[in-house]
Amino acid sequence: MSDRQLPAECDDGVAAVQSWRRLWWLPCELTLELPVSHFTVGELLRLQPGSIVATAWSPSREIPLEANGELIGWTEFEAVGEHRAARITELL
Repeated sequence: MSDRQLPAECDDGVAAVQSWRRLWWLPCELTLELPVSHFTVGELLRLQPGSIVATAWSPSREIPLEANGELIGWTEFEAVGEHRAARITELL
């Protein structure tokens, strides 16, 4: 995609997106954080691939989405085949 092309999903906010166009190449780290209450170091040390950890987050609540440590929106988890995906529900 060249600097002059915008993704089709950006049609609604073209002016805002174009102002960021020069920065599209910069890497960023997206983070979804779920609180886990009453978790111990012992439980942490026993984690293995396939372990399931119960979270304090209600399935009906949205999950904060951060980019480089800054809140940028909200997501929700959904099943996609055998995988879990995060669907963005709101961008700030």
